[in-house]
Amino acid sequence: MIVGLLKEPPTETRVSLLPEGVSALTKKGIQVIVETGAGLKASATNADYEKAGAKAGSAEDVIAASDVILSIHPPDARLKIPAGKILLGVYQVLYNSDRVQQWTQDGLTVFSLEMLPRTTRAQSMDVLSSQANIAGYKAVLLAANLYPRYFPMFMTAAGSIAPAKVLILGAGVAGLQAIATARRLGAVVEVFDTRPAVKEEVQSLGAKFIEVEGAADASKAGGYAVEQTEEYKQKQQQRIKESIAKADIVITTAQIPGKKAPILITEEMLDGMRNGSIVIDLAAATGGNTPFTKNNESVVRNGVTIVGNSNLQATTPSDASKLYGKNILNFLGLITTKEGSLNLNWDDDLVKGACVAHNGQITNERVQQLTGNLQPTTINNQ
Repeated sequence: MIVGLLKEPPTETRVSLLPEGVSALTKKGIQVIVETGAGLKASATNADYEKAGAKAGSAEDVIAASDVILSIHPPDARLKIPAGKILLGVYQVLYNSDRVQQWTQDGLTVFSLEMLPRTTRAQSMDVLSSQANIAGYKAVLLAANLYPRYFPMFMTAAGSIAPAKVLILGAGVAGLQAIATARRLGAVVEVFDTRPAVKEEVQSLGAKFIEVEGAADASKAGGYAVEQTEEYKQKQQQRIKESIAKADIVITTAQIPGKKAPILITEEMLDGMRNGSIVIDLAAATGGNTPFTKNNESVVRNGVTIVGNSNLQATTPSDASKLYGKNILNFLGLITTKEGSLNLNWDDDLVKGACVAHNGQITNERVQQLTGNLQPTTINNQ
């Protein structure tokens, strides 16, 4: 079997596999071909890959030679990928259903790892968690750099400095890491989440949990937010409004799969924040948690800086690529034999769950609904 590694778009610094990941594959007898320059932004040179046992070539060479093609983002649409190839990445298929339709028509098999069932067995290949961990950490460091005051409390002969007050909306993986990082920097932290089950985790990290009764059950949403009732939204906004008026820094993380991110911070709430406050919106790619968020941009409104960034993990490309690559290796272990041959076992719930296109069909029901292509789906072991 041959695994190909494509270079990411210019705005992406990560790469699907570092040379250490290539070594793990070549030891199993799997050949690897890497697009020239694929790992440079993650501090991995062409020579590093060749030393690990890979061959280098153009994107066209990678596509022509490979059975499995790795890319974090969807490959460039200008590249012609022959039928029968396997694509593996994080393609955000609930927001890119048109691409899935095209891949289906092209006869490709596509695995998108954000669609993996969120089970204990899937944790070692959970790319959302491995990358969100980094994003939560970097969100706090970014806020600390932008904030015009100290984070910790200081008592000096010249006077005392009060600690920064941080409000974190969403206690998933990114939120929990943001709590830990903000506390290490000496901030006072409050946390809001619609899931009462995370209260204990939040408090164990030294933060205060803001409770709002009547939330819809989010236990099966894979760490994402879910739609809430209007009555709950009103109570939620009132509690957030009270906390945000006291906050110096707000970090938002709430997203709903396949839908626009919920507005958690209204215009009125932003107007109540003091001059110099910071909002870091990690849901910017899906619309953001404020009405003024712009993805990959910073907006200053009435003295409040709103930073829209859904790819903060790319600011630590080496470690982000290392963790992502480990996730990829673990998933490749499910679709290959010990001898390194391809083996698509459709009886495995993780293999089946991550697959969105195969044998000329859209295989994921949620993507089918988005495309209006509802059909009974059968995936055979062949």
